[in-house]
Amino acid sequence: MSSRPALTAVLLLLALVAGLAPGTAAASPGDGAADEAEPAAAAADWAAPLSTRGRWIVDANGDRFKLKSGNWHGASGTWNGDGDKADDANHHAGENAGRVPIGLDRAPMGEIIAGFQEIGINSVRLPFSNEMIRDTAPVADDAVAANTGLRGRTPLEVYDAVVRALTDAGLAVILNNHTNTTRWCCGVDGNERWNASQSVGQWEDDWLFMARRYQDNKRVVGADLYNEVRRNILDDPNWGLGDNHDWFTASQRVGDRILTEANPDLLIVVEGINWTGIPVDGFPHGRPTLEPARNLSHTLVDSGKLVYSAHFYGYTGPNHSGATGTGETTDPRYQDLSPSELIDVTNRQAFFVSGEQDKHFTAPVWISEFGVGGREETKEKPRAWFENFVDQLVRTDADFAYWPLVGWHENGTGNGWALLHWDAAGKRIGVNDGDDWRSGAWNRLVGADGRTGHVDPATEWSVLSPDHADFVASRRMRDAGDWDSGARKAACPDDQRIVGLSHTGNRGLCSDVTAGALWDGGGAHETVKDERYVTDGNDWASGYTKLQCPDGSFLNGFSVRGAAVSSALCAKAAPGKLGGGGGRTVWFDRGDDRGDSPKGGEFASGHLKGQCADDEYVAGVAYTGRVGSARTPDALYCRPLG
Repeated sequence: MSSRPALTAVLLLLALVAGLAPGTAAASPGDGAADEAEPAAAAADWAAPLSTRGRWIVDANGDRFKLKSGNWHGASGTWNGDGDKADDANHHAGENAGRVPIGLDRAPMGEIIAGFQEIGINSVRLPFSNEMIRDTAPVADDAVAANTGLRGRTPLEVYDAVVRALTDAGLAVILNNHTNTTRWCCGVDGNERWNASQSVGQWEDDWLFMARRYQDNKRVVGADLYNEVRRNILDDPNWGLGDNHDWFTASQRVGDRILTEANPDLLIVVEGINWTGIPVDGFPHGRPTLEPARNLSHTLVDSGKLVYSAHFYGYTGPNHSGATGTGETTDPRYQDLSPSELIDVTNRQAFFVSGEQDKHFTAPVWISEFGVGGREETKEKPRAWFENFVDQLVRTDADFAYWPLVGWHENGTGNGWALLHWDAAGKRIGVNDGDDWRSGAWNRLVGADGRTGHVDPATEWSVLSPDHADFVASRRMRDAGDWDSGARKAACPDDQRIVGLSHTGNRGLCSDVTAGALWDGGGAHETVKDERYVTDGNDWASGYTKLQCPDGSFLNGFSVRGAAVSSALCAKAAPGKLGGGGGRTVWFDRGDDRGDSPKGGEFASGHLKGQCADDEYVAGVAYTGRVGSARTPDALYCRPLG
């Protein structure tokens, strides 16, 4: 083993590439005001707001709304971090966006947005930085030369105008917190985590500010919480450890705060972890993406608002940072994989979320960044990867967002990744102008057959995970206050009920299966800590302590102290929702008891689990205080629904 000074030196060197995930990705869009060529107000064929039903995003009428999106970058910064910010050479690919969405110096906003519609997109991922929100310096006149009505405005005011113009044209907008600071992403750049260059409190406050700012514009449909969470010099992000690097907990908390304190209409978009470990052969490293969600997924206070997100680029890989030279490993890049290998890997990393139904993690998956070089990309592997990845998007009927939409060109040459390019004189070349090899794949993607029309409501399955703190996904119980002081509390969303518990691990499974929402309109509930409702002659777990709900109530939550059961949260059911008669005992202290074909998925990996049938509700939980027992759940009392 190396000495600590030597290891630190390695980390400092290699951390420079430790988060390169989607390499050329990341920026942020600003706003632009109405100007010379205002986009014509288009009658949108969808009704806001958006929500989810199982793996599908739907509009307010319940019709499928597929996110066919692109990224309009620039407002979160294009400066590389070194040298004079006014010098174009110090910006990514020489494209200086001037702290606003790129291209406003070269074309009227209306023309740019009309170009988006022309290439077939219906939505825009619009990056911003936290620094941009508080940046009071007016943008340079040169940055908005083709949109003179934006002169003298701050970056946020330009962002406002861009949002308004996009939504006036009928496009949906997803706000994307791309970076902390206004500079190009993504490496060890001070933007690795949501709290890399700022406090968690500031990050949450900024999200509440942005969500409230656009709450009256219903075509602002989503909050993409943070871009490409990754390793910094010494520390990895994680999914569920409960510390200051825990992306699962941070995104869960701010998502709930957005819905309860700022804007309940927004989709909450959670991207997987982009990179962990040291990119050196022999050291652990890789791209977890959404794989951790298989065992621990988000449960928001409002069902039907969660969307998961992932990024894929050909030059990166499941264990490849995307670097060339320092930080390059022998791991394959995505573009090195065969078509079948690419399907297998991307299914494992992301597409399983939308591909497997009736699981606690089932949700729409939005591939919010993917892309490739255009006219100047002549290498076989990147071209083949793009064709193969588009095939995968079509095959899975996935929501997507290309990176990027807008770029610069001079005499047809330049960065080349964008789908639309403008030169300094305002002349545009686009993906469909006849000389861009990507045109066929792009049009195959935006024109692909997929699910359309009405989507029936889907059964929800959700996980409760009071691993380190309260996990109360119920609006009613949040309003009710502390219903078991000193204990860690967990409660299902108001339209779901407990259907399963784990023997150890403090996990619960919620659902609305079979009967939908059970809770009465008044939200009546009771915290049960003893056997007062166990009737004579109905000892359903002899020798065990039984926390049983009163007749007419169902288990909607629980609390724990350490590993031990502390109380049962019993919610009063609406009339006719619960059946009469007896019940049955499900034991899971020595082995799983979940029925023959349990739904909901692996909600407590590595722990024994018990689960009532779909046509039953949980009326009680039993445990023992015998020597050697930790007073963890041992049995459920399952009774029939009405």
